[in-house]
Amino acid sequence: MNIDYDIALTHIITRKKQTLIASLGVTIGLAIYLFMNSLSAGFTKYSRDEIFKNNAHLKVFKDDEYCKPLNKDTSTLNIIVNPQITTTTKNIINPNNLLTQIKQQNFITNAIAQVDLTVFYNMGKTQIKGSSSGVNILEYNAMFNNEKYLVGGSLSTLQSNLNGIIIGKGIAEKLSLKLNSNVTVSSSYGVVKVLRVVGIFESGNGFNDNSKSYINIATAQQFLKEGPAYITTIYANTLNADIADTYAQQLQPITNYKVEDWKTTNADLLAGDKTRNAMMGAISLSILFIAAFGIYNILSSTIVQKINDIAILKAIGFSGKDVIRIFVSEALIMGLIGTLFGLVFASVLITLMANIYMGGPVGYFPIYFKADLFIQSFILGMLLTLFAGYFPARKAANVDPVSILRK
Repeated sequence: MNIDYDIALTHIITRKKQTLIASLGVTIGLAIYLFMNSLSAGFTKYSRDEIFKNNAHLKVFKDDEYCKPLNKDTSTLNIIVNPQITTTTKNIINPNNLLTQIKQQNFITNAIAQVDLTVFYNMGKTQIKGSSSGVNILEYNAMFNNEKYLVGGSLSTLQSNLNGIIIGKGIAEKLSLKLNSNVTVSSSYGVVKVLRVVGIFESGNGFNDNSKSYINIATAQQFLKEGPAYITTIYANTLNADIADTYAQQLQPITNYKVEDWKTTNADLLAGDKTRNAMMGAISLSILFIAAFGIYNILSSTIVQKINDIAILKAIGFSGKDVIRIFVSEALIMGLIGTLFGLVFASVLITLMANIYMGGPVGYFPIYFKADLFIQSFILGMLLTLFAGYFPARKAANVDPVSILRK
């Protein structure tokens, strides 16, 4: 073994208490850093899953149109017309052709058509306002996997029954409805139908559970007094949800309708996620810096205590680089011990938390076991200990052996 590393290892072994304290500081700091970032990643993943329960990566729809302002200024005439939303239908013209074009794009994995409408659920004198989606329920399930939220009934029953409806659990409780119960549903166009409850879902989203329902797309068109070509929205999933905004720009040229990505639709939620991630990252990184500062203090005190030994080493021919190598090696050994134990400790914490059942739609505690986060933590821990050891080592390398030995 190189003599420099032999000296560093001797210091590590003979000063077990200081080595343990320094390594323990790195262990705790790295474990907290990894745990908090895994927690943040888990909450972000849970938030994404909640968004994608009813939202696709891309949405194609007819946006509100405004009448253009007329501002004609002459010496005899000045007319200004304020822009207002024009009253037009919300349907997509020739939706089947557009849907086919969207499916042909190489970055699209799935696309479905949907009819959105406002409805009223009536039972006796009780009335609840809500929204309903007219869909091909099996295609809808292939995109959103809403079957896992069913607490009663089945999707196939709705597929084969034009007079069927799947309602949220909140609606069922408020109107005392059960499977195979009849409920009167009316639209804002005055169309009234008696539908049979063929499914009840609980998504965990209070708004959806208390107001949302699913019906066949043909039934939705009848509620709106429209024909079979009436479609209000096209949803599409892409190869990568994280770059859905880029895919939206690529899809926009093939249609005159608005193409909106899920990030734009949920900008407020994503801003909250970024704020939380930044806050938890800053806190955990601060703790890791404090742990690295512990190594810095220990090495600084070691240098003060070993100042005579350092002077002797330099006097017998050790260079400044040798001295730096000795103390940086000590820091790296302590950092490596602390980092490895920190990764193990964090893994235990994450595993324990991941197996805590929270109940309801949340299920198990939302913490995310992310492999690249472990690699990032290891690299960061070693870099911090490297810098923590380098600065006191450089101070030791500048020791003048003559002045020290004279004292």
